[in-house]
Amino acid sequence: MNSARISELLKTSPKVTKSWGLYLGACEKGANGDLGITVAKKLVKRAVDRNKLKRFLRERIRKPNSTLLGTHDAVVRLKKPIGKATRGRLRAAELNTLKQELSGLI
Repeated sequence: MNSARISELLKTSPKVTKSWGLYLGACEKGANGDLGITVAKKLVKRAVDRNKLKRFLRERIRKPNSTLLGTHDAVVRLKKPIGKATRGRLRAAELNTLKQELSGLI
C-alpha cells in the first residue's frame, strides 16, 4: 500500500479502542486488500518495540480466520503512547492489554 492510499484511509472515520484506530476502505475491483501499519516514533520510543508491535499486528490480521483483508484495505494506527510506567519499554502486561484491545477491533 502506498502512502497516498494510507493518507486517504486515515481521513475516514475509524473504529477505535482506547489504544488503536482501525481505518477501513473498499479495495479496488479484482484486488486483494492491503494492510498499512502506523506506529509513531513519538508514541513508541524504542525501535525494538515498534517492530514487535508491527510484527504482532501483521500476524494477527493475516491469520486464516481473519477475513478483513479479503474485502478491505486497512490501516491500523496506534493512538496512545506505551511504556509510561516502564521507562518507555513495552512489557508483557502492556502487550497483552494491547492484544486484547486489538482483538476487539478485528
